[in-house]
Amino acid sequence: MCRGVSARLVHDTRTAGSTSAAGDGERGSARPAFTSSSAVSAHNTASVIVAVVEGRGLARGEVGMASIDLKNPQVILSQFADNSTYAKVVTKLKILTPLEIIMSNTACDAGNATKLFSLITDNFKNVTFSTVQRKYFNETKGLEHIEQLCASEFSTVLMEVQSKYYCLAAVAALLKYVEFIQNSVYAPKSLKVCFQGSEQTAMIDSSSAQNLELVTNNRDSRNRHTLFGILNYTKTPGGSRRLRSNILEPLVDAETINTRLDCVQELLQDEELFFSLQEVISRFLDTEQLLSVLVQLPKQDTVKAAESKITNLIYLKHTLELVDPLKAALRSCKTPLLKAYYSSLEDKRFGIILEKVKTVINDDTRYTKGCLNMRTQKCYAVRPNINEFLDIARRTYTEIVDDIAGMIAQLAEKYNLPLKTSFSSSRGFFIQMNADSAVLSNGQLPSEFTKIMKIKNTYSFTSADVIKMNERCQESLREIYHMTYLIVCKLLSEVYEHIHCLYKLSDTVSMLDMLLSFAHTCTISDYGSYVPADYSSFRIAEQIFTRIGMDDDIETNASTFMKEMKEIAYIIQNANDRSLIIIDELGRGTSTEEGIGICYAVCEYLLSLKAFTLFATHFLELCQIDALYPNVENNHFEVQHVRSSTGNEEKIAYTYTLSKGHTEEKNYGLKAAEVSSLPPSIILDAKNITNHITRQILQRQRSTPETLRQRAVYHLATRLVQTARNSRLDPDSLRIYLKGLKKKYEADCPVFGQTEGQL
Repeated sequence: MCRGVSARLVHDTRTAGSTSAAGDGERGSARPAFTSSSAVSAHNTASVIVAVVEGRGLARGEVGMASIDLKNPQVILSQFADNSTYAKVVTKLKILTPLEIIMSNTACDAGNATKLFSLITDNFKNVTFSTVQRKYFNETKGLEHIEQLCASEFSTVLMEVQSKYYCLAAVAALLKYVEFIQNSVYAPKSLKVCFQGSEQTAMIDSSSAQNLELVTNNRDSRNRHTLFGILNYTKTPGGSRRLRSNILEPLVDAETINTRLDCVQELLQDEELFFSLQEVISRFLDTEQLLSVLVQLPKQDTVKAAESKITNLIYLKHTLELVDPLKAALRSCKTPLLKAYYSSLEDKRFGIILEKVKTVINDDTRYTKGCLNMRTQKCYAVRPNINEFLDIARRTYTEIVDDIAGMIAQLAEKYNLPLKTSFSSSRGFFIQMNADSAVLSNGQLPSEFTKIMKIKNTYSFTSADVIKMNERCQESLREIYHMTYLIVCKLLSEVYEHIHCLYKLSDTVSMLDMLLSFAHTCTISDYGSYVPADYSSFRIAEQIFTRIGMDDDIETNASTFMKEMKEIAYIIQNANDRSLIIIDELGRGTSTEEGIGICYAVCEYLLSLKAFTLFATHFLELCQIDALYPNVENNHFEVQHVRSSTGNEEKIAYTYTLSKGHTEEKNYGLKAAEVSSLPPSIILDAKNITNHITRQILQRQRSTPETLRQRAVYHLATRLVQTARNSRLDPDSLRIYLKGLKKKYEADCPVFGQTEGQL
């Protein structure tokens, strides 16, 4: 049931515990606070809003999507045809990890919700859902928005999307909604807009990504033991986000992949290049988020908006001052991609913006850690003599700060206590004292002090006079920020036409960060040593990656078997001749006979698809399928038999070497159990029981004429298929060979007389 928030624009459907949308101005805090370069795991903080719309009637199944990251002023458009499982929609949303998903109100009408809406809400239970009136999904408005907001350097996207009505409708609703919740609009010609097709990347469905633990550990979400965790040595939030997206949507273009590998090789071979680049990259802030806040124009001039703009201008100066050191680090690079990034940094606009900034901002103004330090930087960011009233306000502020420090010093002298002046963004100036170095009368602070807190050995408190001085200080700050904001806005209006070079810088920094992370991973892990597998067919980068299989420690039961069937159904519905299908131990929740039957039927269906399939199984009967199909090949991992030093015990050692043919190992499960921690008595009992059951089975097989007949027919069919496939015998030799097969069949089949026909 959709819950109304604004009769004009938006309804809201949310999970339990989430906050509802508010009116204009109240959701301004939804924009994330600026993150420093230490926030490497920034991808964990959801900040993406996605609009999804589906065609109606005959167009049902045609889906349009538009997304924007509140930390990154890039609009991504997608439009594609999906089937009834909506696998592409779910996969793309999983990759985006949205903060909020918006859909048309007609898609979630009570009692008449669309299948797409129901499927998305089922798969994204912890994501906020809001619905916008259908009229805002307007493709004409969407195209107008793109024409107005897209930066000229990315304007070719207009040709790509002008006939893609559903993604245009989605972007119209998205931008209207973002304006509503952010209480701000984007500056004209300021956004990067791109249409993202799936031709150059592999689609890893969400179930596969989860089972493979690509970005999230299934046992503990905080555990770094994932592919992302192993590879992530990035230094910036942008680099971390790029790495994550490349893992979930890997490239399939071999040329691009090899170009990146060449870069990694150069970074490994040139230590000076590696360390100089890493040092510069680690000093960058979140360039994408910086861009996002720079290109937004607040509807109302609030103190918070003023302070934010001033902060962002300081971050902009800090970022631009890193361009030359980054160029210097890349100057001697040799690989084409690194050279291309060096060339991109020679863009003259970086220098133009920095010079304009320096005409207004003090040279020594810079990004610093600590809230009081940054407050000081913001107060004195603008050069003196630009605005006389600003200079007066800053002198007043300085006098108040000095008065607060003097007042606290007087209190320390008055009460003979080791008091010191402290500051926090929430409390302003307050008093702190170390309890170990103070002697208190009756063990209590003087009554003049209020709001007393004690954490470990430190007292924090204030006084009525300090509170009043803080209020004066805040009033002075508001004046400073307001006047500084006017100067900053004028400056930004002069540099907006050049600011799009920051998109290029953001791309360069995040890509270099990811490549450095790859190189770093290579230096601490011996990825050069591996067991070779000479199979050219393992061209995973050119395939769509689909996987089924449960973790080994999941209990095998009826519910697990039902999950297997659902995933097999998903594969059958979505696979094509460009898919790579990996099936791990299908049929573990069934009896042996049923398991073999299901596996055999699934294999035959997949063979008809011509999809490259890797099928791991413990049903050795399945290995005989290669006799019937020329496009089937059996492989197994070799093991070695190793005797203990005393020579009394024999164990198996895993070589991880893939070899052709099916395994000749007998009782592999028992041998695996022997190397585990199971007690020897249990192992011995298991061997005895296994031998007993094996003898019974063999006895039944020997004594059953039907079994003997089936085996004879199977062996005859196998030889005939192999002969038809591979024989190079001349006619006379072939006739002799076939007569031999006939005699062998007659000898093996006790009911041959009942068989019709002759060879």
